[in-house]
Amino acid sequence: MELVKKAEKTLGDLYKGAPKLADKTKESLVSIWPWLALIFGVLQLFAALTLFNLVRDVNRISTVFGVYTGSVSVYSGTDKLFMYLGLAMLVVDAVIMLLAYPKLVKRQKSGWDLMFIGSLLNVLYAVVNLFIRGRGVGDFLVSLIGSAVGFYLLFQVREKFKA
Repeated sequence: MELVKKAEKTLGDLYKGAPKLADKTKESLVSIWPWLALIFGVLQLFAALTLFNLVRDVNRISTVFGVYTGSVSVYSGTDKLFMYLGLAMLVVDAVIMLLAYPKLVKRQKSGWDLMFIGSLLNVLYAVVNLFIRGRGVGDFLVSLIGSAVGFYLLFQVREKFKA
């Protein structure tokens, strides 16, 4: 948790000079944030389950294809490791969002903290995706831009959540 506090302080200092949102906009964000956490938490769980089944099916097909043709599997062990690591991160992030929902409704700082941890996890997920075949630097950059916007919005509303 110490590392998370350091990251919060560092990013808080980085976003301190960013343009401020109007108070009305902040209130709107705070009121819809719990629902976004709930919706995206459920969607991420569904996406993780779907991707898990897809990866598992591709592994099976690849194995059968390799047995009959004598060729090597389409995915290396490293590819599979990063795919399953990415899937695990999706599930953890979804659970974090679902845990944040009731706390965000009550405007508790611990709900904001969970969303911050989820955002940090998204940056880590972007790094993991760099190592999955078929993903590239473009996906990584788009993820970083999305994370930067997410952090900006998080730090804009931080004072609206009570410790």
